[in-house]
Amino acid sequence: MALVAGLILVALAFDFMNGFHDAANSVATIVSTRVLTPRAAVAWAAFFNFVAAFGFGVQVAATVGRGVIDPQAATPAVIFSGLLAAIAWDVITWLYGLPTSSSHALIGGFAGAAVAAAGTEVVVLSGVAKILAFIVISPAVGLILGVSMMTGMLLLVRGTTPAAVDGIFRRLQLLSAAAYSLGHGTNDAQKTMGIIAVLLYSAGYLEKFYVPTWVILACHAAIALGTMFGGWRIVKTMGMRITKLEPIGGFCAETAGALTLLGTAVAGIPVSTTHTITGAIVGVGAARRFSAVRWGVARTVVWAWILTVPCTAALAGLNVALLRALGIEVG
Repeated sequence: MALVAGLILVALAFDFMNGFHDAANSVATIVSTRVLTPRAAVAWAAFFNFVAAFGFGVQVAATVGRGVIDPQAATPAVIFSGLLAAIAWDVITWLYGLPTSSSHALIGGFAGAAVAAAGTEVVVLSGVAKILAFIVISPAVGLILGVSMMTGMLLLVRGTTPAAVDGIFRRLQLLSAAAYSLGHGTNDAQKTMGIIAVLLYSAGYLEKFYVPTWVILACHAAIALGTMFGGWRIVKTMGMRITKLEPIGGFCAETAGALTLLGTAVAGIPVSTTHTITGAIVGVGAARRFSAVRWGVARTVVWAWILTVPCTAALAGLNVALLRALGIEVG
């Protein structure tokens, strides 16, 4: 029992780090457009991260818990190794201000640890293939929606004074930021729920796989608390370095991201909130003019995305090897 409780605390620590690392996803646009101060923005985002616990289901948690590896292979050592790798990757990329995916760090670590402990046969290939496909699909959808919304809004406000447009969208951005934070909370908190639920199931504390209510509330509370502390290094990259955002652009990017995240959450697809909002921000910038996007920065971000899964899988495999060397049972 003590071991399981300790691992749950480690999982919640990852969830906190997820919120801390990915706070930029929720607040970068509304901070860079100066609609809210940084402190007010993280409080706004954290509140809606937690509210997402009510009403959006646990389909993503089920996919992570049963659709990445065979639940029987999710031993305490595997879960610990995967979580440690994901936390390490989040810290490293935060230090460099890179908006990488905490979700893919967790999934890469989880799968890498399981393979190192029990071999490739424990991997659920169909589930992993779907997750990997959405590394490309989710930012593409965000980009397309971002371009479409920005183009449509620019046509809608044509002839309106810049001051009037700014005033309208500064108010609307409060709603779009709230919607995006709902999407972020419901998608990302569920990944940790899936890990905790499969731990409880494999340890015999659940007769069948499901996500208990206390796990849902604990994960949303942890991610909301992490968001409150905010990863400001990444806010600068997301909100200022990729492209210059104004309230109308911030509204379009957040709305595009929210639609993508809520849609995939209902479908049970664990996508990256980071990839999604980055694609939407790039789309908003490109809708004005292609040169408005700093493509060098975007290219660096994409490389960090590509490296996330293999690097966290390798780190998790190393963790498993170290546990074996210490004489700890991993399989």
